[in-house]
Amino acid sequence: MITAKFPTNFKSCATKISWCALIILIFSQTVFCQTTDQPPGKKIYHVNYISGSAIIAVGLATDYPSIGRIKNKPDITPAELLDLNTGILNPLDRWATEQNPDHYLMFSKLSDDIEPPIFIILPALLGLDKKIRKDWFDLLFMYVEGHVITFTMYNYSWLGPTFENKYRPITYYTSLPLADRTTGNNRNSAYSGHTASVAYTSFFIAKVYCDYHPDASKLLWYTAALIPPLAMGYIRVRALAHFPSDVITGLTVGALVGIILPQLHKNTFKGVTLGLITVPGAMGVSALWTVPSFKKDKIVAGSPNQYSNK
Repeated sequence: MITAKFPTNFKSCATKISWCALIILIFSQTVFCQTTDQPPGKKIYHVNYISGSAIIAVGLATDYPSIGRIKNKPDITPAELLDLNTGILNPLDRWATEQNPDHYLMFSKLSDDIEPPIFIILPALLGLDKKIRKDWFDLLFMYVEGHVITFTMYNYSWLGPTFENKYRPITYYTSLPLADRTTGNNRNSAYSGHTASVAYTSFFIAKVYCDYHPDASKLLWYTAALIPPLAMGYIRVRALAHFPSDVITGLTVGALVGIILPQLHKNTFKGVTLGLITVPGAMGVSALWTVPSFKKDKIVAGSPNQYSNK
């Protein structure tokens, strides 16, 4: 059995990078977002249903086998449990191992129960806005596409459980039954998929609303977007499923997808095609750029364009 382990300083560095990326992301949105209204009758987002459907289909097809691989990791041995040492954890993460574990099952069930309603109710609120409601199908398509991308990143990115075997906080609680601590699923602490999905949802909503209403307070909307994933992250920590650093990473990944995806649909890149590419054991994003050809117009003597290129 091969177990991927990373030094403590690596995990600390990843957490700091996640915090910095999130702060820069929110700051850039609140300061540098456009402040001019969209011309009447012109759509804000450009949706290619063919390439988008391909991304969704490939993502779902490749995510399915990864779920079984992640969930069916080898059980944790008693020897591994004896090797656990809270002393190597940073102070923030150590908090996850110092809780009252009596109600962890309740918090675990709570996180699973409230996640689907969040995915449905929060984006449905956009339908209350007349300007947004008219483009409901494009937005729904983008929303589904983003969830697939977020889930695929969880399954295949180097920060996720495919490449990391990070023990969940529950493994540190000697007062709990051994069977609850040794299941192979407890190797999947990194990172919080629940938090990533909720963060994607809330930041997608904030981004879309701000794009339709450029004069809205972006600081207010993006600050509000932090509340649902932080609440979910707190519940997941109380469920002994993740460390705070896992929550921060998940929040950052979800926020990035929630903001960048609509922005990509907002811009038109002539000759650029984006998609997913899969190879045995890995998955990534492909980009193809067709270089445009430039032809000089034929200049006719005496024509109005005779001096236009000088």
